[in-house]
Amino acid sequence: MLIDSAAIVAGFILLIWSADRFIMGAAATARNLDVPPLIIGLTIVGFGTSAPEMMVAGFASYDGSPAMAIGNALGSNITNITLVLAVAALIAPLNVESRIIKKELPILLFATLLALALVRDNTLGRLDGFILLSLLCLLMWWIARQGIRNQSSDALTDEYIEEMPAEMPTSTAVFWLLAGLILLTASSKLLVWGAVNVATELGVSELIIGLTIIAIGTSLPELAASITGALKNEHDIAIGNVVGSNLFNTLGVLAIPGLMEPSILEEDILYRDFPIVLILTIMMFIMAYGFRGKGRINRIEGGILLCAFIGYQLLLFFTLD
Repeated sequence: MLIDSAAIVAGFILLIWSADRFIMGAAATARNLDVPPLIIGLTIVGFGTSAPEMMVAGFASYDGSPAMAIGNALGSNITNITLVLAVAALIAPLNVESRIIKKELPILLFATLLALALVRDNTLGRLDGFILLSLLCLLMWWIARQGIRNQSSDALTDEYIEEMPAEMPTSTAVFWLLAGLILLTASSKLLVWGAVNVATELGVSELIIGLTIIAIGTSLPELAASITGALKNEHDIAIGNVVGSNLFNTLGVLAIPGLMEPSILEEDILYRDFPIVLILTIMMFIMAYGFRGKGRINRIEGGILLCAFIGYQLLLFFTLD
């Protein structure tokens, strides 16, 4: 048990550090290739912050633990809204000025409804995974197109320019890109190995481990980015990180176990976790969209979301088998 717990801790530390290196290298490489900052932020950074979830989902599915992968995807979405967004809003009320984010919010709601519709038969199969992954590719194309069209006028542009890594030679950028990717792979494997062993030792389902420990751990990059954005008054980045990450989790991370290890879902996923993800996504949409002007998530709403995080963790604790 001690070795397994140490593997989880070491896996998290390496996962977070390597994700940061990967994003830094990828962003610097793209900038050296004259890719506009808005496109880098919306695609490369968005993908990079969800890379831990994708890697963990891949190894969990490969090791025959699709429930852990599914729990990681859903649990990360719940954590992003109820913990990451809540903490950022409590630090500074978040104003939504970016037109792109206001377009992504209904897309996220649609993606969540679609994913729920696909698993209503209580299975996550290869066709489901293919549909989700195809929509992710379409979304990436749409985001890149929006980035090209709005790079000089969207509120996110200046914020992403501020957050771009310092000037870096292409050789160094490529080195960190590859090193980050290799370490992401190794740390994800280590984390999944430790988590599966701990779940077995404690008699806790792999789904619960994915929804809690792994979901919170893999959401730490989003938490760090959103806190930094709130402290720097970069509100659109703070919210955009959550919206973008949840889109990647719903369409990308959730597709991985479907494609690699089709499985019958546990009832709790369909009747407890998916509905909670949907309800929280609707709440975030209502808070952030701004139907009569700019969207805004204030401290009271941040407190409500944080209470939802605590309530969900308690619900999982009291419903343990």
